[in-house]
Amino acid sequence: MPELPEVETVRRGLQPVMEGARYAKVEVHRGDLRWPLPKDFARRLKGQNVTSVGRRAKYLLIDLQSGDVLVMHLGMSGSLHVFRGGGENALGRYHHERARHATHDHVVFHMTSGAIVTFNDPRRFGSMKIVPRRQLGAEPLLRNLGPEPLGNAFDAAMLARACQGKKTSLKAALSDQRVVAGLGNIYVCEALHRARLSPKRLASTIATRDGAPNERAERLVEGIKAVLNDAIKAGGSSLRDHKLTDGELGMFQHHFRVYDREGKKCPTPGCGGTVKRIVQSGRSTFYCPVCQK
Repeated sequence: MPELPEVETVRRGLQPVMEGARYAKVEVHRGDLRWPLPKDFARRLKGQNVTSVGRRAKYLLIDLQSGDVLVMHLGMSGSLHVFRGGGENALGRYHHERARHATHDHVVFHMTSGAIVTFNDPRRFGSMKIVPRRQLGAEPLLRNLGPEPLGNAFDAAMLARACQGKKTSLKAALSDQRVVAGLGNIYVCEALHRARLSPKRLASTIATRDGAPNERAERLVEGIKAVLNDAIKAGGSSLRDHKLTDGELGMFQHHFRVYDREGKKCPTPGCGGTVKRIVQSGRSTFYCPVCQK
């Protein structure tokens, strides 16, 4: 499933062709995604100006002039692609010619910018909802999300307070969207390696009894921010389904330190350890048992 860097990369690809443009036409080829699209989905979007293209955790937020927000999640296999339409704009490197209608293009947005944006999802685990902006804070998909890890407010003190007294593993805590939003299996493993912390360590050990951050919390926040920024610069990671909006693959998978590198030498200078794979909560965890304590 795409994590924060992949969704942020898609957001940046959509922004130049959707923000400030209007939905000229919306085609719904199949409305039974993760849950059914509203029957008036196309009607509510057609003619609406897009005022901003944002992101919250793993969700794309398309603000409309009407005061509604189109909330989109890519699910397991969803992707958004931008193609040249009949407009005169030079659409840049995120875009390419649309050769044909793909079988799994379930929703197609025709923008007045001259772009055609398609939502393709073979497994149909993706979702789209239209939510009034005034109700966004109470939206069940978003209301319990933790802080944005790249936001200015996210720091060691905030993470320590969230982990204070937790008896779960550090891996489980970081994967909990209520603790920090947008992280998943890949970037949790990579951040823990950068912070030199074991995924098996109790989450509570990054905080004092009073909930103050210790040195581990400082290292962990630094590792989270660094790996996410590096991944965004690389266009995210393409392991199975994730592609950029121009159809190209993200490249961060070539920079993994531990994820999917079982049996490989740990890249930490002077470590000499070997990357190990264990299973936590039904998911594979990759780490170095030598330098991650």
